[in-house]
Amino acid sequence: MAYKIIASQCTVCGACEFECPNAAISLKNDIYVINPAKCTQCEGHFDAPQCAVVCPVPDTCVPA
Repeated sequence: MAYKIIASQCTVCGACEFECPNAAISLKNDIYVINPAKCTQCEGHFDAPQCAVVCPVPDTCVPA
């Protein structure tokens, strides 16, 4: 299952975009979004989804 970004909680800091090993995160209409077709929850790269790890706002990057 892919992750998603809760738009109402996102501060648009950009921390997640560069941590994603699959380039699944991008800025669209001034909000970061995760492309579910590219998101692998960082399997094969990290032990935990890096968007959730680096996000400064708890529970903003969550399972979709």
